[in-house]
Amino acid sequence: MREVKVENYLAKEVKKQNGLCLKWVSPGTRGVPDRIVIMPKGQIYFVELKQVEGKISPLQKYFHKQLEIRDHNVYVLWSKKQVDEFMEEVLKD
Repeated sequence: MREVKVENYLAKEVKKQNGLCLKWVSPGTRGVPDRIVIMPKGQIYFVELKQVEGKISPLQKYFHKQLEIRDHNVYVLWSKKQVDEFMEEVLKD
């Protein structure tokens, strides 16, 4: 499945729950996750989206680690099924 389809599906599912799914574009900083998901009650998630044949670059791994050492999780989603699992986890918080 193409990355854009998974990304669009994520945006749709987040919006259904009254959340925001913002494209993260950071000029001059490469490797940032694709989306910032902002949910009600102050929940913020960083999401990297990949197609099945895709891979996480060393720069992306480095930036994900920078977020993680600051107590933020980065979710890497490869399919609509993983988006559904992510949303289940988000709704439990």
